[in-house]
Amino acid sequence: MSKSRTIRWALLIVAIAGLGYSGWQRLQSHPAQADARKRVPARAAVPVRITAVEQADFPVYQTGLGTVQGFNTVVVRTRVDGQINRIAFQEGQFVKEGDTLVEIDPRPFQAALDQAKAKKAQDEANLANASLDLQRFTKLGEFATRQQTDTQRSTVAQLTAQIQADTAAIENAQTQLDYATVRAPISGIVGLRQVDVGNIVNAASQTGIVTIAQIEPIAVIFTAPEDQLPDIKTALAAGSPKTIALSTDGKRMLSTGTLSLINNQVDTSSGTVRLKAVFDNKDHALWPGQSVSTRLLIATLKDATVIPDDAVQHGANGLYAYTVNKENKAELRKISVTRAIDGRSVVDEGLAPGEQVITAGQFKVQPGTLVTTAVASSDQAQARTTSE
Repeated sequence: MSKSRTIRWALLIVAIAGLGYSGWQRLQSHPAQADARKRVPARAAVPVRITAVEQADFPVYQTGLGTVQGFNTVVVRTRVDGQINRIAFQEGQFVKEGDTLVEIDPRPFQAALDQAKAKKAQDEANLANASLDLQRFTKLGEFATRQQTDTQRSTVAQLTAQIQADTAAIENAQTQLDYATVRAPISGIVGLRQVDVGNIVNAASQTGIVTIAQIEPIAVIFTAPEDQLPDIKTALAAGSPKTIALSTDGKRMLSTGTLSLINNQVDTSSGTVRLKAVFDNKDHALWPGQSVSTRLLIATLKDATVIPDDAVQHGANGLYAYTVNKENKAELRKISVTRAIDGRSVVDEGLAPGEQVITAGQFKVQPGTLVTTAVASSDQAQARTTSE
């Protein structure tokens, strides 16, 4: 009895399993399920940003580091001895050529001038009297000896020469008096003064009163590698090459000027040559002693193939970039880059003007990947054009 019950349970289990397998087979072969398998979504397009390869003139710059210095720098010194009565400038002030800087006590020099003028007046009176005596001796004729006449003529000549000396003495005294007022020899910015009111200054002292730096125009001294010297000489011979002064981090342009000269020798210890550029500096953006980055325009590449730096990728086999074909699929192109500046690179091989290159999103892209610009590109018009 127990054995037959076990057999029945076993047969029942086998029957249920058979029915379940049969239903599963029918479910897999149902047309709706087959259509569902066919409607598995394809791989989504990768969002990227693209831009067109340009054909444009590309400026070639020689970059370097430089120091700003005054176009002219003058240490103002006194040319006469005396006590300072007045200082007529403020430290850091912009002064013009001829402006009064310092006044030295003028009384000794005024007295010397007055004395020279009095001496001339005295000699002029003596000359007038001697001239009258000469006229008398000449009129006397044979009643005056030849010796008397010659002597009187010599006296007149001596007094005439003395008056000329007096005139020179007056001019010298006037010059010394003028030197008592110290004036700016050039226009520029005055620095820290080295003397105060009441100080005694003298012409023999090596310590100046103040320093004036000319900043309109102003100069920048910078260096370039000696192997760039032929290109720089060629550019200078063709005109005045454009020179740009930037902040030391190279992010902010300060002023634009021109190269004025190349130093007459190369520094053998560093293999560089010193260059001097001149800037108008009307806005005083450059200041003496300031450190700047420089860019010297040495050539312009005509009709160069140019792409953004973001499109250039670095691989194990060199540089490459991804282009987008008409089917919106990515293609890998090996490229050769010769120049790069300000976020742009010149491509000699691998790309042609008008092609589209990927500038963002490359990390998700492989050759043949379907791409879209609908999300990544901020230029909606460009996105629509690419999608079409």
